[in-house]
Amino acid sequence: MRLSQGFFPTVKEVPSDAVIPSHQLMLRAGLMRQLAAGVFSFLPIGYAVMKKVMTIIRQEMDAIGGQEFHLPALNPIELWEETDRVKAFGDIMFHVKNRPMVLAPTHEEVITHIAKDHVKSYKAMPQIWYQIQTKFRNEPRPKSGVLRGRQFTMKDAYSMDATWQGLDKSYELHREAYKKIYTRCGLTFHIVGASSGAMGGSGSQEFMVESNAGEDNLAVCSETGYAANVEIATSLMPNAGRVEANEPLKEVHTPNCRSIDEVAAFLSMPVGRCAKSLIFMNGTQPVLVLMLGNDQLNETKLQAVFGQEIRPAQTEELLQLTGADAGSIGPVGLEGKFTIVADKRLEEANGLVCGANKNDYHLMNLDLKRDVKVQAYYDFRMVEEGEPTPDGKGKLRIVKGIEVGHIFKLGTKYSVSMKANFLDEQGKENPIIMGSYGIGVERIIACHIEQHHDEFGIKWQKSIAPYDVHLICVNMNSEAVVKRSEALYAELTAAGISVLFDDRTDASAGFKFKDADLLGMPLQVIVGEKNLKNNEIEMKDRSAGKRWNVAADVAAAEAIAFVRS
Repeated sequence: MRLSQGFFPTVKEVPSDAVIPSHQLMLRAGLMRQLAAGVFSFLPIGYAVMKKVMTIIRQEMDAIGGQEFHLPALNPIELWEETDRVKAFGDIMFHVKNRPMVLAPTHEEVITHIAKDHVKSYKAMPQIWYQIQTKFRNEPRPKSGVLRGRQFTMKDAYSMDATWQGLDKSYELHREAYKKIYTRCGLTFHIVGASSGAMGGSGSQEFMVESNAGEDNLAVCSETGYAANVEIATSLMPNAGRVEANEPLKEVHTPNCRSIDEVAAFLSMPVGRCAKSLIFMNGTQPVLVLMLGNDQLNETKLQAVFGQEIRPAQTEELLQLTGADAGSIGPVGLEGKFTIVADKRLEEANGLVCGANKNDYHLMNLDLKRDVKVQAYYDFRMVEEGEPTPDGKGKLRIVKGIEVGHIFKLGTKYSVSMKANFLDEQGKENPIIMGSYGIGVERIIACHIEQHHDEFGIKWQKSIAPYDVHLICVNMNSEAVVKRSEALYAELTAAGISVLFDDRTDASAGFKFKDADLLGMPLQVIVGEKNLKNNEIEMKDRSAGKRWNVAADVAAAEAIAFVRS
């Protein structure tokens, strides 16, 4: 492609509304333009990258037996009502105003609808169906370019199996395929345990790219290989335990002590011997969650126990239910009225301080075996930097990450809701056992740029670069330079090398060099008068920053060898 004939709207200035490097460079290098908040047009050079990413995805999905579909983005709302996900997605789902239709944020319902009619026997399984298609999600605050948009391209795949062992195999096939996809796309990534959220199911993992631009927090350890989203991460922390002196409960006056730190300081107690009570509403049922004072509640873990509808109690509800404000609430005396649960670190603990359900008063010497009927203990806490890994062999780092893929063991959640059943070997009817597997195509591109750029521009890795070679004719007024450049362009193109040929007559050499670094093709081939007088042509490895000269006669062969290495 000749730059003089193509559409390459590069921009020198950093757009004011772009904060992270990938967003800035995707705009500056002309990969895309914003049409509306969270909605982007991909321009030729950006779409060239997207096509390469999609080719890699298709190759690896086909290699595990995937069959490609193309499903409608416009869905009848009743399909989603069968699984109750209209409510689950809430305002994130786009609704059509003049028809009972929605724009699909994902396609489990459509796939299950097809499987219900056609996958009737265990003999028809396993199946792996996938598509690469536009999705729509009404993000309330689109930001970071394509990392959080309202319209995006996703590869979504679905497995159907007759047995749970079959699901495990399908899940592992996708896990390995995803590793190959991201590696081929030039990404360094973590595979982390994750919450299934609105998708449901029995287990899931995310593929995360470590980046300061990420919105997710990950708990990782390079020594042990542990990696999990902080939503579900665990650590090996000691329990509060029991103290020897088991004194009776004692009410103490704690004037104007509203926080755990204030209570601990007033009573000269360690924060780690204080138990804080957090009140939630699970429908109409109040739930009291006991945590150690220096631990933070992980609400995703709470939702995993009680469901996503659980919510913090409001101020007026606290007063009505306990007679006290938030800082003075405790579990004693609330049995029967509340569901009382506690974090595992409090199991069998005694010698604790808690609220007395009376403003400005607390109870000392709380014994959870003696004074409160705790219905169950769970891991409710948020892990923190530096804590021991679950096996105790390493330390956790908390880092930012960008999700580029998510795989789920859906189980029978959708097949039961939509009555997608099959007959097993004994002729018994069973729900199809399913998995769901997603990849964000634009996110791969953005994450690639996040990991491969410098102050001058993008550093495309060979596998997804829009062009293999950026050929720069430094001086279009020099007959010798133009002739050699044209010959190189013809020879490289004939060899199957994709070339972006900067043959512009209205751009200075400096401008061409800056554009070449901004656009970031793996190899720059620079034809200039000075080197050509010595029968040489300059080469530049954009990623490594290495420059070298080669004899003009072997420049094409050198470029071909570089691209194919």
